[in-house]
Amino acid sequence: MMNQRFRDVRNLWLQSDALRLGMNWSEEDTDKMHILVDDVQGDSHPGSFHLDVLNDEACIGVYEAGGKPAKFHVTDICDGWAQGHDGMNYILPSREVIADMVEIHASVVPWDGMILLSGCDKSAPAHLMAAARMDLPTLHIPSGSMRSGPNISTSGLAGPITARSKKGLASKKEIRDYQLTGCPSCGACQFMGTASTMQCMAEALGMALPGTAVMPATFMDIRRMARTAGKAVINLAKQGITASKILTPAAFENAIKVHAAIGGSTNALLHLPAIAHELDLEVDPRRFDQIGQEIKYLTNIQPSGRYVTELFWFAGGIPMIQWLLKDQLDLTVMTVTGRMLGDNLEQLWQDGFFDRGLNYLKTYSIPPEEIIKTPEQSDKYGSIAILDGNIAPDGAVVKYSAVIESMHKHVGRAAVFNSEEAAQEAIIAGRIEPGAVVVIRYEGPKGSGMPEMFMTTDAIVFDEKLDGTVALITDGRFSGASRGPCIGHISPEAVEGGPIALLEDGDLIEINIIGRGLNIIGINGKAMTAAEVDTIMEARRVAWKLPEQKPKRGILGRYTRSAVSAMAGAYMK
Repeated sequence: MMNQRFRDVRNLWLQSDALRLGMNWSEEDTDKMHILVDDVQGDSHPGSFHLDVLNDEACIGVYEAGGKPAKFHVTDICDGWAQGHDGMNYILPSREVIADMVEIHASVVPWDGMILLSGCDKSAPAHLMAAARMDLPTLHIPSGSMRSGPNISTSGLAGPITARSKKGLASKKEIRDYQLTGCPSCGACQFMGTASTMQCMAEALGMALPGTAVMPATFMDIRRMARTAGKAVINLAKQGITASKILTPAAFENAIKVHAAIGGSTNALLHLPAIAHELDLEVDPRRFDQIGQEIKYLTNIQPSGRYVTELFWFAGGIPMIQWLLKDQLDLTVMTVTGRMLGDNLEQLWQDGFFDRGLNYLKTYSIPPEEIIKTPEQSDKYGSIAILDGNIAPDGAVVKYSAVIESMHKHVGRAAVFNSEEAAQEAIIAGRIEPGAVVVIRYEGPKGSGMPEMFMTTDAIVFDEKLDGTVALITDGRFSGASRGPCIGHISPEAVEGGPIALLEDGDLIEINIIGRGLNIIGINGKAMTAAEVDTIMEARRVAWKLPEQKPKRGILGRYTRSAVSAMAGAYMK
């Protein structure tokens, strides 16, 4: 039966039921548990295109469990459509808008529970933020993984092909072949980018059913799982298990450990703190670094490795990672099954989940340990480092698992740009020298909405002259697909007068991933003492003036005025 608050609201205004009966509700439905089923379906990108199908299945599950579902929608957007122009500035703010719209949907009616369907970069964290904010019995359904491209490739091939095409080196046939095969199905991109990472985080936090993250989006398994989710949310509602009983400090610790093991996107360092903030909890980004020194890096998934997320799921996915880390995880945390994590893992073994996946993997003749290593087979720890220094007093983030070892310590001359577009154009035009440190600033949350730098990082990686010698540092962020020495989230950001705003062409920049440092150590290519550098930087600070910024209206204006630091989660205050 529905909750008492719902019953009270119906009696306050009799049109409430009349409105329901003007749609696909029966009189009997009005007395059932009412479940909000909110998705991000639309023609926005393959990761959301098919969510209407999963929404239908979830609704059937709700009906089968005796509830009444109600469909709501807030279409998300894609970083891929926003590359190379100011549209990218709206991507991170969209997280806030989606979360706010779910809050609106969830507040106008006193629902008994909520199902949220998403699986891409900003929609998945937005839904987890909304789940935490509303604190209803809530379950997240990940949208799954896109099928592999030719020769186990991914949509991330856009980077090299785009860079080569701008230099006139890619044929029309090569471009067309990529366009026809880069995204061969619906689902999230096939690498461990932000979309796949946040699906994995939803499951690792206990908010998605076991084994659902990066499940092949075209398999019938995902439809069955969506239907199961519909039944599971009714179970949560009956038991009174709300999001705050799942999203506990122990659950966040578990998720960060899983993140270290899978080499997840740096953007999780924006999203997990923002989700925790909704619960008045704090996730310090430095915890990712600390945990990474304790947890083995276990996966061989692009962009840091060789394989795609579909194969990761065949090899056992997040449940296998959790099983391998079981001695380091809190197995007593509650999950959306209504059971503890340890019980879920035992049930997956009994159900044959792992065996079925390995049988799929046999089709590719790839040993499972090629995709997921045991801790004993791995000699690497973690994937994320937090760097500090006179350029980043409040910290900066690097995914060192995607950085070649020779660049873990690097000194180079700064090549400074006040926008990503200017930096990318200089790289394509051949104006960046090998060994340089490209600096892109005024692209933080308060500067321009914190766009990602995927187009620019790929321009570096796929330039034979620059690859392996050139680093990029920014107060912006990176795509989960980015590779190479890419250091982002530099805080304080330039628009707030952070030290990155004071850098000049020719400054000597030292990147020391091993020592967790990011510092200016010289001027005009000449090394200096720390005291000498401090004196020069102080003089620059006195003379610094904020460059004129483009006027920002609407949501982008509101976001840039109220966003907190990237190191705190870049959410709106």
